[in-house]
Amino acid sequence: MLDYSALSALAAVIREGSFDRAARALHVTPSAISQRIRLLEERVGCALVVRGQPCTATETGRRLCQHVDRVRLLEQALEGALPALAPEGAARVPLPVAVNADSLATWFAPAVAAFAADAPVLMEIAVDDQDHTAEWLRSGAVLAAVTGTARPAAGCDSRPLGVMRYVAAASPAFVARHFARGVGARSLAAAPSLVFNRKDTLQARWARRLCHRHVELPRHALPSSHAFVAASLAGMGWGLHPLALVAPHLREGSLVELVPDTPLDVPLHWQQARAASGLLDGLTRQLVAAARKALLPA
Repeated sequence: MLDYSALSALAAVIREGSFDRAARALHVTPSAISQRIRLLEERVGCALVVRGQPCTATETGRRLCQHVDRVRLLEQALEGALPALAPEGAARVPLPVAVNADSLATWFAPAVAAFAADAPVLMEIAVDDQDHTAEWLRSGAVLAAVTGTARPAAGCDSRPLGVMRYVAAASPAFVARHFARGVGARSLAAAPSLVFNRKDTLQARWARRLCHRHVELPRHALPSSHAFVAASLAGMGWGLHPLALVAPHLREGSLVELVPDTPLDVPLHWQQARAASGLLDGLTRQLVAAARKALLPA
């Protein structure tokens, strides 16, 4: 039988990033937190926390944190059905999910905000490339994710959300300067591009499809969808932008497509842990409805 006070201590350390902040959150001493985690590590036979600034979870630690998240959601659902079990002043329960930055910047944020305004949850949203958010599910760090992967992670269900359309765009001045003789492998290899981070392959995928071979792109790294737009408007580089985000700039001419009518369509999926709770099911319904309105049909 697992010690849930120790599991709560573990989850608090990972959520807060340190033993001291976890102790303050749980209204106990740091030594009590340390002792609980030490006993839990002895119980499971391996390290659960990587001590650092901030503290992070090992793979086993992440799985135990996911278990705690599921238990809290199930307890909240039970308390909703049996109010007599609910403690006075019951706290909201954490609901960790992962999403790609472009969804967060367009359709996801309004939908999750509407859900969290009425649900007894505290959203914990991790941002990563859509080709990597499924890794957060597999590690146990989140209970659900918007991902580019259709195949469900172990213990999860997957459903299509729709297609996000991207366009390669830059400012007219940037295009005139770098692509006066056309857009091809040589000009793309010389013109600065914009990427979210090293995991971001959208620009490379678009260039490969256009040129029918790999092109080594010079890259600025900007981990923000809105920063992508601002940088493109300023002439810093070209990038793959969600059409929904840059459509007004395309209409007014402050951004132009590098090659008209060459969009890159990226299918998105929602994966969630099975048998998590009615709260997670409610979030799923809200997000699926929002995605159907905002995204192209799969």
